[in-house]
Amino acid sequence: MVLGSVTLFEYDNKFWKLARDVEEACAPQFRSVDEIFEKNQIRVVEAFIKNRVSERHLFGTTGYGYDDAGRAIIDKVYTDVMGSESALVRHNFVSGTHALAVCLFAILRPGDELVCVTEDPYDSLKKVIGTGGYKGGSLADFGVRYSQVNFLDGAPDYEGIAKKCRDARLVYIQRSRGYSSRGSLSVTQTEEIIKKIRESSKEAAVVVDNCYCEFVSERESTTADLIVGSLIKNPGGGLARTGGYIAGKKDLVALCANRLTAPGIGAQVGCSLEQNREILMGLFMAPQAVANALKTAIFCASLFEKLGFSVSPGSLDTRVDIVQSIKLGSKEKMRTFCVGVQAASPIDSFVKPQEWDMPGYEAKVIMAAGNFTMGATIESSADGPMREPYTIYYQGGLNFPSGKLCVMEAAWRLTRSGLTGEP
Repeated sequence: MVLGSVTLFEYDNKFWKLARDVEEACAPQFRSVDEIFEKNQIRVVEAFIKNRVSERHLFGTTGYGYDDAGRAIIDKVYTDVMGSESALVRHNFVSGTHALAVCLFAILRPGDELVCVTEDPYDSLKKVIGTGGYKGGSLADFGVRYSQVNFLDGAPDYEGIAKKCRDARLVYIQRSRGYSSRGSLSVTQTEEIIKKIRESSKEAAVVVDNCYCEFVSERESTTADLIVGSLIKNPGGGLARTGGYIAGKKDLVALCANRLTAPGIGAQVGCSLEQNREILMGLFMAPQAVANALKTAIFCASLFEKLGFSVSPGSLDTRVDIVQSIKLGSKEKMRTFCVGVQAASPIDSFVKPQEWDMPGYEAKVIMAAGNFTMGATIESSADGPMREPYTIYYQGGLNFPSGKLCVMEAAWRLTRSGLTGEP
């Protein structure tokens, strides 16, 4: 396929054979993904049926949004899907970081201690916490103390967690790795951490950042007090254009609703505009979208292993989120990878990604995201901070063939430029 002076998807026979061999080798993992997909689809359909979702719930409201039946039913469906007591799902959560910030500010008070037990939190959450001296209305500005527990030999430090959390008011667990080299956490590991926290403190609220993890496993972490995520990641299924969710204990969800709107108003007000259809349909489609994203990530890991790169997770590793990291080793390779992904994307394929000062991040970030929804990482996207060890994080793929093309185009451009393998 030739577009002007740019050639796409016209690889030499050796590269096509490599891609075919990689895909065939991934067949056993793909079957496992499909088994989990089917179980999760049943979980979602059961929640829709139980709550008697009907066409009237698909329409939105304006103004105050009193008696918004669709908004109310979405909360109930998410409650059942997440295995929680209550849920708050709103299009006006602008990001996963926003939803997490609402949780933290809803629960923590001056003098309280927040403990993160999964090393450094994601860059954008550091500004919310106020680490590094950031003021700007952070938790630190309000006298909230912060500490963290680092991993021990690549795994959660369970004994360190038990000691550190004795006086904590809130314990934060980030399941996905973020821009770090540590492994992401499975549901089982997350619940082992929560068990250790409970042995140390019965009072601490446990908040789990579930971003990138929904529907990867057969269930979510039901022992957490709150789980939080973004609708333009996994649970939005590529259809929700914005939003986030908070699910968990009823009293804590109510506190979060008061923080999002105002005390005494909580979850009873807030128009849904015309977002209900997309949020509900996106949730219905989410298990399939996640399955396609996982297949794309597995293919990506296997292909880049063959090209000599260090990847995490490995192609045969058990998946706990949709993120695939590839240690590229240089700025040039990161730019080349992102240009390839962008060129094979349906939207803005002609755009050349460049690193920039993305709000909330400590280093310049480069991102390829030729998506129908800006920044939707359930669609094919690649991003990473322009800093050592120059690792790119690939995620998404609403359908596997298109996700595979993005990965192949990135790999082909690196190969053609002689940029394979680590330096």
